Amino acid sequence: MSLRQYEYALAVAAEGSVTAAAEALRVAQPSVSQQIRGLERDLGVELFVRTPAGLVPTAVGRAFLIEAEVAVNAARRARATARAGADDLDGELVVSVQMGFGTRQLPRALGALRRRFPRLEVTVFEEPSSAELDKLCKRGVLDLALMAACERTPADAHHLGDEEFVVVLGAGHRQLAAERVDLSALEGEPWVRFDRDSALDGVLLNVLRDQDRDPAPAAATTAARVSQTATAVRWAAQGLGATLVPASAVPHGYEHQVRPVFPAVSQPVIAVVRQGAGPAGTALLELLRQQTWAEPDAVSVPGSVPGPGSGSGPVSVSTPAA
Repeated sequence: MSLRQYEYALAVAAEGSVTAAAEALRVAQPSVSQQIRGLERDLGVELFVRTPAGLVPTAVGRAFLIEAEVAVNAARRARATARAGADDLDGELVVSVQMGFGTRQLPRALGALRRRFPRLEVTVFEEPSSAELDKLCKRGVLDLALMAACERTPADAHHLGDEEFVVVLGAGHRQLAAERVDLSALEGEPWVRFDRDSALDGVLLNVLRDQDRDPAPAAATTAARVSQTATAVRWAAQGLGATLVPASAVPHGYEHQVRPVFPAVSQPVIAVVRQGAGPAGTALLELLRQQTWAEPDAVSVPGSVPGPGSGSGPVSVSTPAA
């Protein structure tokens, strides 16, 4: 057995056919077929079955592919580590970003990383669910994650800064006249919320509980559920309902419809790097450290009228375990 056979099997599983896998790998189709047959012969099992939808892994094949992916990723990291000594880092860097953190900082850091290592491939999973994040961790493919502190945050995680949350309101909303929006003033209004297993939705629920509101708001108070922070901002700006997002996640052009809240809501931005991270993950961490991360109470709206609680210290809201 060889890593090439593992790579071919993973490509067939991803593409659903030998032909598509050969095209993706840029090799001849007979070569892929031969390698798969040889792998099955060496293992003594059938890895794929043919169905109307294409080639599908068997139960044994699925179990094998999980371990094969770990082995292939480990080999790629080993190769990248060796090449990094020659300042020619290649391979793949896999990053996960929760809660819309680093919307401005991460692209700048990744841009600098790619300019330094142009052969490096970067994959970013933006705002995965807890289940998706757990799968990435179990597969051993995740190199770095940006997240808030939670019950399972490693003790050696790196605190980059703090992110203040802001509320986005529809044009003409009466609370836009305030410098900070007292959350109690939004009682009874609908919310543009996030997926139920999203850490962002957990932040909003904690805020509502702190305001002596129903810990599970009725359906009438939920205008919509979305997966991405940019979508939530755009829909809220159109008047569908208020939404609560990290300040850095607000797209350009919507700043005039954003206000900090009172009591202030903030979350620490934590970079969790895979144990034994290679040079790519370490380099990205250092570039992220060089970025400017907002501190609590740093969000302000020039020219607005001071609202209740202006100048008060932040009140952190804990996030459910990611």
